[in-house]
Amino acid sequence: MIHKTAIINPGARLGKDVDVGPFTTIEADVTIGEGTVIGPNVSIMPYTSIGSRCHVHAGAVLGGIPQDVGFKGEKSFITIGANCQIREGVTINRGTRADSVTEIGDDCFLMAFSHFGHNVKLGRGVIVANGALLAGYVEIGDKVVISGNCVLHQFVRVGRLVMLGGGCAVTKDVPPFCMLKPLEINRIVGLNTVGLRRSNLTTRDQQEIKEGFKLLFRSGLNVGKALERIKATYPSGPASEFSTFIEKSERGICRM
Repeated sequence: MIHKTAIINPGARLGKDVDVGPFTTIEADVTIGEGTVIGPNVSIMPYTSIGSRCHVHAGAVLGGIPQDVGFKGEKSFITIGANCQIREGVTINRGTRADSVTEIGDDCFLMAFSHFGHNVKLGRGVIVANGALLAGYVEIGDKVVISGNCVLHQFVRVGRLVMLGGGCAVTKDVPPFCMLKPLEINRIVGLNTVGLRRSNLTTRDQQEIKEGFKLLFRSGLNVGKALERIKATYPSGPASEFSTFIEKSERGICRM
């Protein structure tokens, strides 16, 4: 199922039952897993690896060189996991330093014209809506939802099960389980209660997360004191993710 107008370098490795649409270009040092469908007018650059059972739609550009003035042509990579949907016009740049990687986890859904800069790392099951822009070195946890036209500053970290409201801007780290207000900058409005209900967390886990959130944002304690209280109260379990995540933050965190 390779269209006659597709251009595939002999150095590319295609798995079993891969489909390639018209006018698509696949360069050398590309690996595509079995059962993956590559649509029309797609460009897949060197050092790109795509997992099995993915679907790459029209006009996507995967593995382009990083948009970084410091890039000197180093050999770097992108890896895309299994079962990913990559819609029209999506762009994913490879790493900017030698041997570095831009990583897209399994089961991600990247909607039309979203952009993923060099060295971005997406966890499993991430949904990114149309027009969202992720700058270099952004890290996204599992099952995060990024709404349309969100913009994320370089080096920002987003914890798991976060939801970013449409058109919001993010320049600081977003703790796990939180929701950011649409069309504002770094403004937490509460927990991502819909995401928590849809996850595999138990009712007890969800209640623990709510209590940890209250300690962090509604207790009147400063962040340091709140983290001490969370660690003492929840040495393990999902609420402990607040302290684990925030203690690694270098940019500071979004606030209510």
